[in-house]
Amino acid sequence: MQPDLTQELVGDEWDVVRQFLPEGWSEQAHKTGAWRRSPRAFKDPDTLLRVLMMHLAAGYSLTETATRARQSGLAHVSSVAVHKRLRACEEWLRWLADCERSLLGREAPRMERRLRAVDATVICEPGSTGTDWRLHYSINLADLQCDFFELTDVHGGETWRRVPVEAGDVLLGDRVYANPAGVAHVVNGGGDVLVRLNPHTLPLYDAAGAEVNVFKAIRMLKVGKTLDLPAWVKCKTGASIPGRLIALRRSAEAARIECRRIKQKASKQQKNVSRLRLQLARYFLLWTTLPSTYSASEILSFYRWRWQIELGFKRMKSILGLGHLPKKDPATARAWLHGKLLTSLLVERIIQAANTFSPWGY
Repeated sequence: MQPDLTQELVGDEWDVVRQFLPEGWSEQAHKTGAWRRSPRAFKDPDTLLRVLMMHLAAGYSLTETATRARQSGLAHVSSVAVHKRLRACEEWLRWLADCERSLLGREAPRMERRLRAVDATVICEPGSTGTDWRLHYSINLADLQCDFFELTDVHGGETWRRVPVEAGDVLLGDRVYANPAGVAHVVNGGGDVLVRLNPHTLPLYDAAGAEVNVFKAIRMLKVGKTLDLPAWVKCKTGASIPGRLIALRRSAEAARIECRRIKQKASKQQKNVSRLRLQLARYFLLWTTLPSTYSASEILSFYRWRWQIELGFKRMKSILGLGHLPKKDPATARAWLHGKLLTSLLVERIIQAANTFSPWGY
């Protein structure tokens, strides 16, 4: 059973945890204005971060955090003071989380290029009836570590255009990322895309410029067989991006499960499901700009790794309580979210070290 590392982040193991913080973390508290000298409150950045971790990692309320800080002799503060200091630590916590993210990578990628999964998850405030915040997140699939994150409000849509792209990157995304603008952003940055196809938002064209009838192109596929068809995407600028349509025929049982999922989702949203969508549900469709040196089976295998980012969100929401945002003030909410990310990344680094080196106390 995995130990409860969130308790170690605030307990007697704080000296061990401090060793995983990035170089210059204390000085950065001064530079960002997170820490201000106070004779009765937090005597140094170390004390401030430890108290904040009671709230962020252990999940204590502001009132309980203040009480525990006083009882332990760490700081003589009220819940209001903890809240105000958390709000002031937004930039410091963001810097810490970003540094922890950069310190995580260690393994060689499973392919010669950086394979990255990109997704976003919704975080809601108490009493909210809709999306309040969205966490945009990317992981390097070579080591399953975060290499990018961004927090936006309800208006921050999911798009690859948010993600910085380096030459050679391969970005994986689900249907929501299937649009020409996002594809162009990645390709212009020197990368390639591997995306779950949505024919409505990412129409495909043949070499002559005629739109591809996707269902007609794939309907003769047998179960378990794949299709690898050249297909282009047209941008608003008029440029065409070459790529490949990769299609796999599902088994009858897998197709039934997918159709049932589509119908259940449509029922909750009180929408009708088109006949074409149910027909396409019998196939698994991808579009990629990866060259033909990668076979269709390799590309399908690469895409299966995208599920790891979904598992990452589940860990953050279930273990760290990331799924429910308890702050209504925007600055405090952003600080809280960055603190949760910092906690998650610290846990990952501690587990990484524990698995790599001889155990010595955690």
